[in-house]
Amino acid sequence: MAGASASPIPVAPSGLSRRAQRFLEVAGIRVPVQDRRRHHEARGRYGIPAAEIARAAEFQDRWGGLALPPAPFYEGGPRILDAGHPEGSATEGWSFSAGSGRVSMAYGFMIGPEGEFGIDANRWTPLHTSTEGWVESLALAAHAGRWARTVTKIRGKAVESLDLGGYEPVPEVQGLTDMWWRGEDSLIALYRGEAVGLDAPQCLEAHVYGGLDEWGLHGG
Repeated sequence: MAGASASPIPVAPSGLSRRAQRFLEVAGIRVPVQDRRRHHEARGRYGIPAAEIARAAEFQDRWGGLALPPAPFYEGGPRILDAGHPEGSATEGWSFSAGSGRVSMAYGFMIGPEGEFGIDANRWTPLHTSTEGWVESLALAAHAGRWARTVTKIRGKAVESLDLGGYEPVPEVQGLTDMWWRGEDSLIALYRGEAVGLDAPQCLEAHVYGGLDEWGLHGG
């Protein structure tokens, strides 16, 4: 792909909601990255199991080179999705980098032993069950931000006082440490990853998108 330039995404990867597919096709681009052969070369050099090399290569085939607008938290998320060499052991499990950050950060973005998307801070902190969940969260944030009449950011201890009675989890984001909740006319994004991964409760943050109609709540 030497010399290739960035290009739009004509067809989004399968397995995503219509909202996330539109988000990728409208806001995403593909940029040149190293192909998966580098992972196979690393296997013999570092003794990485074949199954882990294949997992990194599959990620690269599906997501490698994908550049999206900055996320509303985590300093914008990875600049470009790009699989690194697997690291780990048979006892601890294997993970690999999901791409470098947009700025210098105290943690990196990783794909965990079970395919989770998360951050490697003071401890490994899975945010979503899969990369699909991360992309769905980005798409939902863009959608909610466009249609909400109000956006309120709550930080630190105040987040714990949020009343989620009457809200239901948004399943497509596949939330683990992070989660989205849907109410009667609002959406709430809970970002717990930095607070947990960095042992920093002051980093806890919630974004409340209010004044949404039916399309704003469920569009996609």
